Amino acid sequence: MRKLLLTLVAIAVAAAVVALVEPLRTALSHALHGDVDALQLQLQDLGVGGALVLVAIILVHAVVLFPAEIPNAVAGLVYGFAVALPIVMVAWTLSGLIAYALGVWIGRPLAVRLAGEERVKTAERVIGRGGAPALVMSRLVPFVPFSLVGYIAGATRVPVWRYTWTSFVGVLPITAAATYLGHALDDLSASDPLLWVAVGTLLALLVLTATVARRMRQSSR
Repeated sequence: MRKLLLTLVAIAVAAAVVALVEPLRTALSHALHGDVDALQLQLQDLGVGGALVLVAIILVHAVVLFPAEIPNAVAGLVYGFAVALPIVMVAWTLSGLIAYALGVWIGRPLAVRLAGEERVKTAERVIGRGGAPALVMSRLVPFVPFSLVGYIAGATRVPVWRYTWTSFVGVLPITAAATYLGHALDDLSASDPLLWVAVGTLLALLVLTATVARRMRQSSR
């Protein structure tokens, strides 16, 4: 009970910081509402500070769930693929470690409180299949929320190094694809081979997601 109370206090303090820091509050609102154009304009107006705001909202994702593809695509649009990809990959790795630490600290109750029972059960089924391949798979399939994997991995005491490298490897394809698509929005060209690689990656992940979901439904019967 004490751990849960302390964690909720820490989350409340983080929420207060977000509420008091206007650029961060505004950026998080844009991400939650899926307003890509507004987030793009804000980051551009902030200059170098925009990158810090981008990292901050990705870190906040550890406790506030929103589509991860939004900051990834906006990062590519604002900073270009070569600059944006390292920024968002480092930020997502740190965000994942925050979620993992929260999972270690109070475990499953936090996951249920923040993500709901059904999502938690889905993540547990995927991660419960065992080992590094299951962790990589949980990151590859978009229907498992990013932070939720961290909560469950922390709660079940997955070794932190295994969790970190599998998270990095697992999110790299969809993160790179979303970031490149954001970068390409300013100048879409059917002759751009990397654009087709990004689109193909997203389609492959969608097929993988559908396949995994179907097998999970069959195995649960």
